[in-house]
This record gives sequence, structure tokens and C-alpha cells, in this order.
Amino acid sequence: MENYTMEGRTYRYYGQEAPLYPFGYGLSYTTFHYRDLVLSPTVLPVCANLTVSVVLENTGPRDGEEVVQLYLRWEQSSVPVPRWQLVAFRRVAVLAGRETKLSFQVLAEQRAVWAQDWRLEPGTFTLFAGGQQPGQRTRVPSEVLSAQFGVTGTARPLRGC
Repeated sequence: MENYTMEGRTYRYYGQEAPLYPFGYGLSYTTFHYRDLVLSPTVLPVCANLTVSVVLENTGPRDGEEVVQLYLRWEQSSVPVPRWQLVAFRRVAVLAGRETKLSFQVLAEQRAVWAQDWRLEPGTFTLFAGGQQPGQRTRVPSEVLSAQFGVTGTARPLRGC
């Protein structure tokens, strides 16, 4: 094999075609509502980590579990990257009528792109938080919140941080 590109070989690089059963696909006996997605800081240096928090509320009549998923999208990149990339997930049990606030860390290395070596690049990024992938079409909708953040500085090798 001489061509190691992933384009056209995995769902992350299929363009606009969505996979039949994406990560997180499934049904629940209850419903959930996401709110208060907070990114801190909203502008960070190229080697810094991002802190994310989101509130998950069980709005249904039964106790339930939700897999909270965080996806990252590069708005501009010097090399081909996935449409979005899973950077964190957590299964959370929430009692009926209750809510919980979740915190995550998105590490700088999770924003790295491969360009002959792992590199961190400045630019604008979008972070998605919800119970499914961004843009997923299911019979039972699940919310996906999004927020943008910026990375400043100059591109550098990941090992240089």
C-alpha cells in the first residue's frame, strides 16, 4: 500500500455523506436537554488546553444514562482534517427531573494536525457538545450545542510545547 491517506476510507473523511450508524447512535427511555455550554478561555495560546463545561438535564419521566460527546472541528487547516473529531465522552447517569454540570479538558494535543509531524496551528475552532454527532439525523433528536474558540500564536511542532 502506497497511499496512506484516510480520505474516502473512513466515515470521518467521507465529506457530507453520514455513516448509517454513527458513534452514539441509539435510543433512550427518557429525554435530555443540554444547556450552558461554556468554553474557557475563548481565546487561548497555541499550546494551551481548553476547559469545557455543559449542563445536562434529564427532562423525561425516567432515570436514564446519556453519553455526552465532545467533537472538535477545525475551521481552517493547512492539511486535510476530519469534518469533526471526537475529543471526549462520558457516560452519565441522571435521575428524572435532575441536572448535572459536567466539566471536560480538551488538551492542546487533541488539536494537533499531521503535516510530516504533529503540529499545532492557530485559527478558529468549533466545539460541539451533545448526545450525538453534529448534524446527525435520527428519529429521536438529541441536542448538540456548539461554540467557537480561537487559538493565537504561530504554528509549532507539538513536541515544542
